[in-house]
Amino acid sequence: MSDDAGTRLHTYRAKRDFSVTAEPAGAEASTDEDIEGSSGGRFVVQRHRARRLHYDLRLELDGVLVSWAVPKGPTLDPDARQLAVHVEDHPLDYFDFEGVIAKGEYGGGDVIVWDWGSWTPARTDDPAKAVQAGELHFDLHGEKLAGRFALIRRSRVRSGKEQWLLIHKHDEHARPGWSPEDEPRSVKTGRTNDEVAVAPSARWRSELPADRAATSIDGGEGTRRPPASWEPPEPAELEALDALRAKGRWEVQGHAVSLTNLDKVLFPARKGERPVTKRDLLRYYAQIAPYLLPYLADRPVNLHRFPDGAGEDGFWQKEVPSHAPDWLTRWHYTEAKQGKTECFAVLDSVAALVWMANYAAIELHPWTSRLTDVRQPTWALIDIDPGTDTTFDQVVELAKLYEVALRHLAVNAMPKVTGKRGIQIWVPIADGYTFDDSRAWVEKISRAVGRTLPELVSWEWHTDRRGGLARLDYTQNAINKTLVAPFSPRPAPGAPVSMPIEWAELHEPALCPDRWTVRTALERVRVDGDPLAPLIGHQQHLPPL
Repeated sequence: MSDDAGTRLHTYRAKRDFSVTAEPAGAEASTDEDIEGSSGGRFVVQRHRARRLHYDLRLELDGVLVSWAVPKGPTLDPDARQLAVHVEDHPLDYFDFEGVIAKGEYGGGDVIVWDWGSWTPARTDDPAKAVQAGELHFDLHGEKLAGRFALIRRSRVRSGKEQWLLIHKHDEHARPGWSPEDEPRSVKTGRTNDEVAVAPSARWRSELPADRAATSIDGGEGTRRPPASWEPPEPAELEALDALRAKGRWEVQGHAVSLTNLDKVLFPARKGERPVTKRDLLRYYAQIAPYLLPYLADRPVNLHRFPDGAGEDGFWQKEVPSHAPDWLTRWHYTEAKQGKTECFAVLDSVAALVWMANYAAIELHPWTSRLTDVRQPTWALIDIDPGTDTTFDQVVELAKLYEVALRHLAVNAMPKVTGKRGIQIWVPIADGYTFDDSRAWVEKISRAVGRTLPELVSWEWHTDRRGGLARLDYTQNAINKTLVAPFSPRPAPGAPVSMPIEWAELHEPALCPDRWTVRTALERVRVDGDPLAPLIGHQQHLPPL
């Protein structure tokens, strides 16, 4: 390589603060002239969700991991020409790195070991010289990738980084149409990026099946430790928020957020309590972020805004306003029909939640699909929507019937109270299902529940035609149809929140749909954790009904 062994990792280290990032600093690159990498060695591909999803291809060579960022990922499709950007060399210790790089750090986001194995150079006995010349042919022997590949340099962009093409040759391993997104799990732990994001320090338990083994989260005393990238604000940051008058700029986790009308009442008071102000809502969103963000990140979000407070009518807004800060992540919906929302917000940081709270976005409704494929749901949603005459006890009875049915089918799911009057049940599903699939499945199980207690259920769409009865709503299983996020506040006195619960809590007399508020939800999750979190990204196949 062009750099000598002593300086090869300088760029890598200069970009990172190893007191913050979980990435390895790495030992000095070897200076041994007989390095194994000169004739090939190990390779790793990491699936990395930073500002944008990409894959990092790394080849062990001359004591370092020579690296390319591949936005669409390596493929076995011989007709694909994948862009690959040559980035800084990484230390050998990076070979099996899987975890979360803190937000605000270079490459902040979650990383999994998507594939690994060995590689051998082809058509050269000096692969370092081939890289320097701009064309490397090599064979991969991995768990997902196999066969002959070529990296070919095309140009250098303004940033100084080189643009290459990554190509798979027409050989016995070639598979037309093959996509890396079809196989999203880590070869190291069996986890998805979502699971790593929620529990970067989870212990891997090899005695469990791959799709359940990474749900043990260390936190002690029954709590769940939040991802390092979504830690709540430091005490000094919260003190700075409290010190602001009616308006000002709040520095939170590296972003300056302009705040206004901080003492404005957004939620009327409950009896015996004081009203909830915008400052209270900002503080809540910032502190609940480690639990809320896993349900929002990598998804478009629909906003229910109440600029005049929850005591007045609100309205739905999906389009990101022009005055939103540059650092707010946006997603452009290229399939949007004329006149429909084209640019959605993606809430992937504490600061983004704070900005939305200041924007009076009281309710947050994430899509059930991810940006990687918005036509493929990750959750099947069951919504027990009470009618005007439905009591909460009746809602609970319907939820218990779902519990029995799901347990009989060996389907993992968790309920949550909505913060208003109902209960929703979230069912994680594997990649590959369509919204038609999830909607049809939820309808079938809901029809069975409805037949058991027909006196409580109406199938009428319009509320005024239901005779006061509950509706078991399966129609929310559609693209851009949403339910309120776990931990999102609701527009009602006292600022109740939608709270995930254990199935056993359905049998507790004290349960009510608006039991937890922005003032009590934090203590709840600190003590009891989030029972829904282990199901995020769970690759569950729905049994036929």
